[in-house]
Amino acid sequence: MQRVAWWGVISSAGSPALLVAGSTAAAALQPRSYNPVADTISSLAAVGAVDRSLMTWALAGIGACYVMTGLALRPAALAGRLILMAVGVATIAVAASPEHAGHGGSLPHTLLAAIGFIVMAAWPAAGRVRGSQVPYGLRAPVAVSATAVMLGLLLWFGAELILAGHQVGLAERALAGTQALWPLVVVLTCLRSGRAVTIASCGTSLRAAEARHASGPLPGRGRGRDG
Repeated sequence: MQRVAWWGVISSAGSPALLVAGSTAAAALQPRSYNPVADTISSLAAVGAVDRSLMTWALAGIGACYVMTGLALRPAALAGRLILMAVGVATIAVAASPEHAGHGGSLPHTLLAAIGFIVMAAWPAAGRVRGSQVPYGLRAPVAVSATAVMLGLLLWFGAELILAGHQVGLAERALAGTQALWPLVVVLTCLRSGRAVTIASCGTSLRAAEARHASGPLPGRGRGRDG
């Protein structure tokens, strides 16, 4: 089992950190009319929003973190890593295609965001690996369960959008937060699994050395002069 590159720990932690910090700070700068439960994250980066560059750069940073994490997550299946990197590129494109506040949405922005959310929900299952020493986050039951949770949140978000519900922002934050956090969970389980394998390998080597020592001294190369 290959190890996660050290910088993958930073990038996987960066995506949820940027999402929470960016959306919280940007929401605090908006007028009182902004409601994080009812209004989307995208509206924080929309043309006409207050200090829209803050959320725009946060989204771009999240996308870059996804790309870096996909490159670093060597224990995962290649399909999952490619999906994660593709979503990263799509997220950067979302940041570069803002909505227009008060004047309706943007078709490129909507399409890219929808594709990103849908494809991102598939990456845990696509990244699963078979084997006896597979990290917890990459095991098939865990990975498929993560995908099922994301699909459930995606359906909730889609229903809120279609039915013009009053919890669109909450549903989007739940979905985006879960998807941003899962790469970190997988990376941490890979690191823990790597340490366990290393410890087990060291224990096996030690037991082998003890067995060789217990078998007795090695025979001499030859008899002495008085032998």
